[in-house]
Amino acid sequence: MTLRVVLIALITMLLAAMTPANAGPFDSWAAIVVAGDYRAHSGAPSEVFDNARRDLVTALKQIGFAEANIQQYSTRPEKDPDTHPSLTDAQAIHDKFKLLAQKAPAGCFVYVTSHGAPLGIMLGDALVPFRAIGDIVDDACSNRPTIVIMSACFSGMSIPVLLNQNRMILTAARSDRTSFGCGEALQYTFFDQCFLESLPMSPNFPALADKTKECVAARETAEMATPPSEPQLYIGSAISGFLKSANFALSTSAP
Repeated sequence: MTLRVVLIALITMLLAAMTPANAGPFDSWAAIVVAGDYRAHSGAPSEVFDNARRDLVTALKQIGFAEANIQQYSTRPEKDPDTHPSLTDAQAIHDKFKLLAQKAPAGCFVYVTSHGAPLGIMLGDALVPFRAIGDIVDDACSNRPTIVIMSACFSGMSIPVLLNQNRMILTAARSDRTSFGCGEALQYTFFDQCFLESLPMSPNFPALADKTKECVAARETAEMATPPSEPQLYIGSAISGFLKSANFALSTSAP
């Protein structure tokens, strides 16, 4: 056996040893979770968006995302020394997410929870156009598998600018409807709570989306919240097969 063959064999064995035996479908995905505001619909301070951010990050780790590949953002990062979020700022998110996606190139996951308007979503003190969110995703993720979840009023408006066959897009409301649950006394918005509660009962993201939509409809009916927000779901043909087979880790549990 030549020295070259021996070296190749040793390198192959080393690489195999460095690869986790239980590697899951989302181990090398780049993920960001963004809390875009700290105010309730009344203008009073509220923790609903940051509560969702913290618990969503925990949930992502439980279903198989690597902690090192998750970034989180808050409008008041100084109030959360335990999780150390970065400050919510559109340009900073753009730059940092692009770098993260280079390190974790298998796919992208984006979850933004905030107040929304027909033209955009609140990120800090700025109403950021949905087109700018599309630019962040396009620049960082290109044609890799991508999941984008927009939890905000009128967030259905984001679908046309995010549309791509390699993407799954789930929004908290259709383009002409508000979503509910931004009060200062609540722990989460209706949509965020349904997403978190449905996750332990779901094997994969398409099932999670369906259960979240059902949960939102039931919650709005029970609380007579009208008109219904009607969360919207789009799954492109290029990602559909992967998502159906990309099951969550067995350690999934409620936050």
